[in-house]
Amino acid sequence: MTQLSGERLWGTETSLPSELQIAINVNLLGFERKSSDLVEAPFIFTVGFTPSVAQINIKGKAQATGDKAELDKIMEDSKNQKPPPAIVVQAVSSIAIAEAIVLSKTIGVPPPLPTFPMPQEPSKSKPDTRYTA
Repeated sequence: MTQLSGERLWGTETSLPSELQIAINVNLLGFERKSSDLVEAPFIFTVGFTPSVAQINIKGKAQATGDKAELDKIMEDSKNQKPPPAIVVQAVSSIAIAEAIVLSKTIGVPPPLPTFPMPQEPSKSKPDTRYTA
């Protein structure tokens, strides 16, 4: 991480709205080859609140190591403007969310916790009943 910033835009003497929407955005800004077994990608991680009560921004550089073929594919996909590998995005997100949670506590706003899908109960299917005459 190269830069961490968090700003509360809502007055501290005013309570926060009861309903807040939190949007998380991760941008990898392209990959650069550092060596035969290392690529690096600058990133920007932002947390936005609606209504606008605060903003959190985290910048840094993600590094990916691997064999030459894997990294060649990452570089080729990047040149062709394909999405970055999910594992890199997930790694950046995990680390940045941890920092964003600390920043949110410091500035007194709700943390940007990722939402997890609610487990669904298995559907109770009706037995296959057939009547014949």
